[in-house]
Amino acid sequence: MYDLLVVGAGPYGLSIASHAAAAGLDVRVLGRPMASWRDHMPQGMFLKSEPWSSNLSDPAGTHTLAAYCAGRGITVEHGRPLPIGTFTAYGQWFGAHAAPAADEQTVTSLAPHSDGFRLETAEGETLWARTVALAVGVMPFVHQPEPLLGLPPELTSHSSHHRDLSRFKGKDVTVIGAGQAALETAALLAEEGARARVVARADRINWNAPPQPLKRGLLASVRDPHSGLGTGWPSWVWSQAPGAVRRLPAAARVHIARTALGPAGAWWLRDRFERAVPVLLATRLATATAAGERVRLALDTADGGAHTIETDHVVAATGFTCDLNRLQLLDRSVRDPLRRIGGSGAPSLSARFESSFPGLFFAGLLTAPSFGPSMRFVYGATFTAARLVDGVRRRLRAHRPEHIPHPTPTDERDRTESLS
Repeated sequence: MYDLLVVGAGPYGLSIASHAAAAGLDVRVLGRPMASWRDHMPQGMFLKSEPWSSNLSDPAGTHTLAAYCAGRGITVEHGRPLPIGTFTAYGQWFGAHAAPAADEQTVTSLAPHSDGFRLETAEGETLWARTVALAVGVMPFVHQPEPLLGLPPELTSHSSHHRDLSRFKGKDVTVIGAGQAALETAALLAEEGARARVVARADRINWNAPPQPLKRGLLASVRDPHSGLGTGWPSWVWSQAPGAVRRLPAAARVHIARTALGPAGAWWLRDRFERAVPVLLATRLATATAAGERVRLALDTADGGAHTIETDHVVAATGFTCDLNRLQLLDRSVRDPLRRIGGSGAPSLSARFESSFPGLFFAGLLTAPSFGPSMRFVYGATFTAARLVDGVRRRLRAHRPEHIPHPTPTDERDRTESLS
């Protein structure tokens, strides 16, 4: 029986595993390292966050993105976006050098068992653990607008379903959304030779301003402070004080998670996008129906107007929904009793990321309604990893197993010392 099983090998899972191994825990990681980044982001994308705020977390703080790039002659500068491929390779390097090797199995079931949990994988292995950390990323929570749900996959998809957009060359493609995923996907489609357009409910496209220099005068720094989530006091609070966010009333936390750091495009994308992609603003998708090999979209405008367009494919860049019910790997005996936050689908968590089911911890997107919007970004992994592992150690100390084989006296002494 393992002390901790980490389900997921993205930035959060690998960071948690690094801290757990350093703490002397018997930990195992299940998942394909950086799978979402490797398989679900189109080639040609860039990292929106600054390099210095995009580190995975190891206890020593030495396995940074800058360290990885320095060893390969890659220039890392504030205000200079890095390709997604570089960040993905960095995450794989981190997993190989700063965390236990990930076992590339897919967990299909997590159920309570004796003094912990029983996990089963698609590959046929059964594992037991005293605690589990679910760091499953965003893919279980893909959100698509209701009008698109009945269409076949050859006519509609989510933006996260694409690695190579070249197959749309010469096609007419409509992208739904107004955030970075929508805008960058549309720009890449146009650059691949597609006829791309964006349909957005918003009445304007928001663009992030170019970042201010890191070294500025005192007045400028106080008025508009830097943070891992951008400049400005709201971003500073979300990035620097997730623990304080958690102490707010539940309704306030859910509202913050839903609305803070809303849809916006990166400053470096604006010229590429605006010269290549037309936009229908203040426009809502009403219905979508198959019309032969195309899609007929009925659109409503904010001024009461309506019109119809036909397109070869619809890409929904409509984000992700925090909903525990989408985690089908959780046995109902675990999922159904979990306390939620403020009527949302997200789990209520302790200050150390433990759910109401003892020994079950969460990391990443599902924790945003507890700790704020930094949990939607790589930056939140540093706050999460050390605190979650501390919570695991407290849980292990509080509940020693009684029904598993006892270790030898030497092993027991070593284990006690590692947890102290």
